[in-house]
Amino acid sequence: MPAPTAPLISLNDVRLTLVSRAGPVEILRGINLEIGAGEAVAIVGPSGSGKTSLLMVMAGLERATSGSVKIAGHDFTKLGEDELALIRGREIGIVFQSFHLVPTMTALENVALPLEFAGNPDAFQIAEEMLVEVGLAHRTSHFPAQLSGGEQQRVALARALAPKPKILLADEPTGNLDGKTGNQIIELLFDLHRRRGATLVLITHDPALAERCGRTVRMADGQIAADAEVEAA
Repeated sequence: MPAPTAPLISLNDVRLTLVSRAGPVEILRGINLEIGAGEAVAIVGPSGSGKTSLLMVMAGLERATSGSVKIAGHDFTKLGEDELALIRGREIGIVFQSFHLVPTMTALENVALPLEFAGNPDAFQIAEEMLVEVGLAHRTSHFPAQLSGGEQQRVALARALAPKPKILLADEPTGNLDGKTGNQIIELLFDLHRRRGATLVLITHDPALAERCGRTVRMADGQIAADAEVEAA
């Protein structure tokens, strides 16, 4: 029998405590979570339950106070900021509710940016191909202010996927969009997830959207309250 493959995301007893004026606040309280390659996992729960903080720890943007954080074979607890940034650029694509585009750069330049940071000589060619893939071939030279909200989120999605990451993290990616535009972005997100085979971790408050993922992790008060695979219809 072949040896079982290690999970792509592995969190063991992860705790995150932040300092406030009122004293230390426990944001994450003993998170144990494993996610395999190619999975689509929804993270749900009320506001303040720790969903976004959990995603930030997975991305290496927030450092766990204690516990083990292993992402794509890297132990994030033992790496410096520069090493984390390099791994994030290669292995992890992130899509936020806010688009986080550079306003003085065109759509093409925004998508090429992480590839340039990684030293990819084909940055602009890959960026152009990604914009075609998300339906924005006619918008490559436009600046963010010239794009609709849906178009800006498509640029953000193209930027996240341009390095062909193993992991795609999405935090309420349709939160700033109207219903029709949001649905278009979700269809694009799941289509790219299927075709690229990337692991998708999606924070959402939409039960119907969570059901489209193969598994739902429910958070409450900084802990995992439930973790269940979604039954096929």
